[in-house]
Amino acid sequence: MNLAASGWARAGVAFHLHPPVLSLRLHLEETAVHGLLLAFDLAGTFVFAISGAMLGVQRRLDLFGVLVLAFVASSMGGVARDVLIGAVPPAALSDWRYLLVAMAAGLLTFVGYRPVARLRRAILLIDAAGLALFAVAGAEKALAYGLNPLMAALMGMLTGIGGGIVRDLLVARTPVVLQRDLYALAALAGSGVVACGRLADWPAVPATLAGATVCFSVRLLAIRYRWNLPGARVTEGSEKDA
Repeated sequence: MNLAASGWARAGVAFHLHPPVLSLRLHLEETAVHGLLLAFDLAGTFVFAISGAMLGVQRRLDLFGVLVLAFVASSMGGVARDVLIGAVPPAALSDWRYLLVAMAAGLLTFVGYRPVARLRRAILLIDAAGLALFAVAGAEKALAYGLNPLMAALMGMLTGIGGGIVRDLLVARTPVVLQRDLYALAALAGSGVVACGRLADWPAVPATLAGATVCFSVRLLAIRYRWNLPGARVTEGSEKDA
């Protein structure tokens, strides 16, 4: 059975279309999805690089240290995802645009930290947007490399939180995502929508936009209402016994 024809049949396209027309439409859809994912990836890279650079400035690192944290925060989640799904070398290492965007964000933050720091509320919004962009882009890429929807959703979450975890470890801080804020679950919700879209045979672009919207909304609600998962409770007696 012709896979292209069956795919368009699910989308409601009549079978009397000529093969060249089907091929052209498939090519246009693939091009649109690729362009959308690249745009999401680069936008998320810029946003997360700012968060990494800001932590570097707060810890009084030099310019090199700030740029390292900017690159790590923006790229390590994607690098981990690409290694796990077999997309090697990782896009963040093989495509110069990722490094350029991260360095630009790091330099901007290093030089203009005070103006950037004053935009704390805006940065939280931008960070939520970056999380949404990375989560859905990571899930879509994992699906494109043949992972099942469940694992693709987890890869989307890893893409969103991996860079922040490595960033915090480099400055000897317990990763924030493991302590507070509904962060990882927001990423998982967004990437889960993308995975469910694949199971339901939704068009890729609407499913990706829907997943980004869900992730962004959950993150904003968590910030607004201070949603957190229950934390571990340890009594004084049990601490002494340990």
